[in-house]
Amino acid sequence: MQPDLFSSSSGTTSPGTPHWQERAAWLKSELNRHNHAYYALDNPTIPDAEYDKLFRELVALEQAHPDLISPDSPTQRVGGKPLPQFEPVRHAVPMLSIRTETDTTEGGAIAFDARLRRELGLGVDAPALEYAVELKFDGLALNLRYENGVLVQAATRGDGATGEDVTQNIRTIRQIPLRLENCDAPVLEVRGEVYMRRDAFERMNERQREKGEKAFVNPRNAAAGAVRQLDPAIAAQRPLSFFAYGLGHVQGWQTPESHSETLDALAGMGMPVNAERRVVAGAAGLAEFYKHVASIRDALPFDIDGVVYKINSYALQRRLGFVSREPRWAVAHKYPAQEQMTVVRDIDVQVGRTGKLTPVAKLEPVFVGGVTVTNATLHNEDETRRKDVRVGDTVIVRRAGDVIPEVVSVVLERRPEAVGAPFNMFQRLEGKCPVCGSHIDREEGEADWRCTGGLVCAAQRKQAFAHFAGRRMMDIEGLGDRYIENLVDLGYVHSIADLYRLKLDDLLDMKRRADERDGVTPETVQKGKIATKWAENLIDAIEASKNPPLERLLFALGIRHVGETTAKTLADWLGSLANIRQAPVALLRVLPDIGDTVAESISEFFAEERNQQAIDNLLAANVKPRDEHPPSAKLREKLGQAELLAALRIPKFTETRCRQAAEQGVTVMSLGDIGTSDSVDLPKNIKESIVEWLAQGDHADLVRNLDRVCRALLEQLPAGAAPELGHLTGKSFVLTGTLPNLTRDEAQARIEAAGGKVSGSVSKKTSYVVAGAEAGSKLTKAQDLGVPVIDETALLRMLEEK
Repeated sequence: MQPDLFSSSSGTTSPGTPHWQERAAWLKSELNRHNHAYYALDNPTIPDAEYDKLFRELVALEQAHPDLISPDSPTQRVGGKPLPQFEPVRHAVPMLSIRTETDTTEGGAIAFDARLRRELGLGVDAPALEYAVELKFDGLALNLRYENGVLVQAATRGDGATGEDVTQNIRTIRQIPLRLENCDAPVLEVRGEVYMRRDAFERMNERQREKGEKAFVNPRNAAAGAVRQLDPAIAAQRPLSFFAYGLGHVQGWQTPESHSETLDALAGMGMPVNAERRVVAGAAGLAEFYKHVASIRDALPFDIDGVVYKINSYALQRRLGFVSREPRWAVAHKYPAQEQMTVVRDIDVQVGRTGKLTPVAKLEPVFVGGVTVTNATLHNEDETRRKDVRVGDTVIVRRAGDVIPEVVSVVLERRPEAVGAPFNMFQRLEGKCPVCGSHIDREEGEADWRCTGGLVCAAQRKQAFAHFAGRRMMDIEGLGDRYIENLVDLGYVHSIADLYRLKLDDLLDMKRRADERDGVTPETVQKGKIATKWAENLIDAIEASKNPPLERLLFALGIRHVGETTAKTLADWLGSLANIRQAPVALLRVLPDIGDTVAESISEFFAEERNQQAIDNLLAANVKPRDEHPPSAKLREKLGQAELLAALRIPKFTETRCRQAAEQGVTVMSLGDIGTSDSVDLPKNIKESIVEWLAQGDHADLVRNLDRVCRALLEQLPAGAAPELGHLTGKSFVLTGTLPNLTRDEAQARIEAAGGKVSGSVSKKTSYVVAGAEAGSKLTKAQDLGVPVIDETALLRMLEEK
């Protein structure tokens, strides 16, 4: 077990050694250990603020006792050792670090200016010094070597003298030019920072979680890990960016006279240089820039941990020189730490607006990122278990910008013996939503547990109302987010059906109470009048929505995974809300383009008694679809015994075996006899699997219900042959961007009239992507998957073909 971070002895020195020598020896060992974890393994073990605290203590000890300074001291190095898998690169000009000012007030800027004025012997009346000020990026330092304008090598800082050759990986960063513009100097080394934008980092982590893979700790470590990937193809998949901030070795190029002019020149060569930089005068200019960046820090698309001040003039930089391998003429002025350690007191579960259940760590209050944090997200059960966060653990908490505070990792060295058990969502909640009591569910392959309450869960209510009223759903014009929030918050609606019981007086009373709550007095009220037209229009819009097309009503219910296309499939094939409400999961599986996940989601929704009650309440409020009809005649071919047997998903009972069984007269209802039947020629292990499956849970009841529902549907089928199929039957389309002539609805209607299907997402099964102006991510995905992309002209030509 490692010693406590704040203990005063290490046990590595002999008896009688002075306590300050013991402490220094322990600090060196501890800092080297954390350095290795941070730089070599890309796996930080403590927050930056804790590391800085230990580092400053060692610096103070070495200043008080110079004989403590040794070559292996962390104070005598810049960074970590190069990894052995990469070729070492000896820096022609060492990549040195700059001193850190940890006074996170304006006083840090004032002290730096005063120190330089003393070093330069400037009197009180001397002019203010000119500084170049810029951001301190939170990434990985890099040296780019250009020869005759062409990129020939990229190297990490390493230990400052020797770095690692990462040229192949850096070539994948599109921001970095492979050739400089208007520069053919024999040698020009450009130094800067590789980093990762927050939005790119979040998207990458979301993909990691969807694949069930480890999420990255923070953008800095994700960037560092990508740069040091041994496989450039993997590095290319990581969304890296770069900013230049200085020079290394230079031959044959006339260096400008100041730092700011150098950055301007680099920008002119095509190097990315951050625009948030200035030339300022004196301490007042430094302090103003520090305050300005603090005010915009949260809005920046990338992480910074401070700003950098540099004497702008190279002549003055040379005059000031260096001390302890650090330039006197520059300093990094930090902001409050964005990572801190604290203790997990409990793990709670929050229900999101879409029913997602998120574990949240209840923390011992800690000041991090400029605010006091008491809660931090754990994302989902898998992440909580991967990080092994338990009640009682000491954890590292991170808050950057407006990002919700999150638990980064557990400090295992501080885990108490009586720590709680690993987190288990289902056990913790006893299988029920903590808000509405509906059962919770997690689909196979998904990271998130969800509440199945849908329409009745208070946590999901506002989102459910907003979705229900949307233009492509029930199209209740005028029912926007503000009115929905007030109706829910002030208790006028509790279920969807309550919308249809609202009276004019209810809306006017709601508006009056909301204005009083918000301290607002509308101009009409000041004049002694009450505006009613908005309320009358909203009542009319609610009334007008009572008879929607069946597919729109289904879409409006907010069933997970059911979009417009799936809602239309259900309406077209089953014909009525009554048929859809009682459709077993096996029946849903045989419908076109409804896979297991979607079928199970629909079945789960209608199996929830509260959802059925919500629909009954809607019907009682005279909300009824206007276009119900008998099931499609094409359904007959889907309800064959072979298809239904396969849809039961009985282990070992493959589609081929199901067809063989059906040809021998086996039906859904005769499955129970298959174990004792000698007339059915199936392998013994398959018969045993069928018998075992039927004996489990309510499977026998499910089979009887499937047979009953399918018989009832067959009785409803219209007489005669199935209608002729359109010439685009079996083809699926995705629309993206703005088409020149057709609206999206018109294009979809024409495709469906020709027998095609329109989907909202691109997959390998997509036949065509129809791309218009400003096509977005769907076009990119189609190109990645090799899906054919056509324009409106090609689509119209295809629609006209027979």
